[in-house]
Amino acid sequence: MMQKKLTTILLAMLLGLGTLSLAACEEDGPAENAGESIDNATDNAQDSMEEAGDSMQDSMEEAGDEMEDAADDNS
Repeated sequence: MMQKKLTTILLAMLLGLGTLSLAACEEDGPAENAGESIDNATDNAQDSMEEAGDSMQDSMEEAGDEMEDAADDNS
């Protein structure tokens, strides 16, 4: 009998904690929003740097090709 009451109390506590934790996750606080903004800014900066690197690599390849063509024309 005592074990059944203890089990019931523990089950009720677990359900209560589960409900509270789900309710707490529904709304983002200011720290959560700030963290997401920082993550987004970091991702955008990384994407921009990758695009700039790709553009620079393309420009350098074109310049190399033009120098090679000029050298072939002078030979």
